[in-house]
Amino acid sequence: MSSTPVIDVERLNLTYGDFHAVKDLSFQVARGELYALLGTNGAGKTSTLETVEGHRAATSGTVRVFGQSPRDRRAVRPRMGIMLQESGFSPDLTVRESVRLIGGLTERTDRVDRVLGVVDLTRKASTKVAQLSGGEKRRLDFATAVYGSPELIFLDEPTTGLDIRSRDALWDAVDRLREDGTTIVLTTHYLEEAQQRADRVGLMHRGTFHREGTVSELTRTLPSTIGFVLPAHAPAPPLPATREGDGRFLVETFGLQKDLHTLLGWAQDNALELRDLRAGPTRLDDVFRAIGAE
Repeated sequence: MSSTPVIDVERLNLTYGDFHAVKDLSFQVARGELYALLGTNGAGKTSTLETVEGHRAATSGTVRVFGQSPRDRRAVRPRMGIMLQESGFSPDLTVRESVRLIGGLTERTDRVDRVLGVVDLTRKASTKVAQLSGGEKRRLDFATAVYGSPELIFLDEPTTGLDIRSRDALWDAVDRLREDGTTIVLTTHYLEEAQQRADRVGLMHRGTFHREGTVSELTRTLPSTIGFVLPAHAPAPPLPATREGDGRFLVETFGLQKDLHTLLGWAQDNALELRDLRAGPTRLDDVFRAIGAE
């Protein structure tokens, strides 16, 4: 990847009257990276994205996309695709007409039929937008974002309303774009998608980054867990454990392999079955939950 960042945000501040929505936020997104910008409710994530996309002016600080101000639409917009949560297509236009219209506005070149094939809407090309299902409208949103294979694509809740097959197809298309060097900025409430796909995550809370790094860096700040159920007659477990009721125990550990080995050996020595045994590292969901406890 190029050493010059596609997105460079330095000490961004956004205020609305007396409300300080974003506070001295700085981050970079490298070329070819999939960067997930996540946040708790009211964290300032949407305001940040709108500024990076050029829809909102910063109160102070510097935002550069491809080395330019995102407010310079002529320089930046043709190189950028945006999939909003709701794009607001005209209900009277057909799918083909919608893609052709939005595609023309981007100043990029592409074939409408190719784009419809990418998002599996070829059979719906002559269907009016008003007659599409919710999932089909999301695929149409995606089609207009990837028209012309832009260098940078923002995906805002891209899989909301999609069935499993459509989700897989969308991510397959994203993977192909990334193979060609496209940079992706993802926002999603489906944290497993960010966990599986993001190169790095910026986790916002109260207007700034709570944490930023790879998924591994974020999740290893919290202990792994081992959960299991013991019969009533069982002796106390060999590890510090929290009893959660109905015989269920929870062990939190920063030495998962060692402690799991200890627990399994103890169970074998005592002829005990560890029912409903679950062990694994912390997930992004757990990192989110921990924010409110700090």
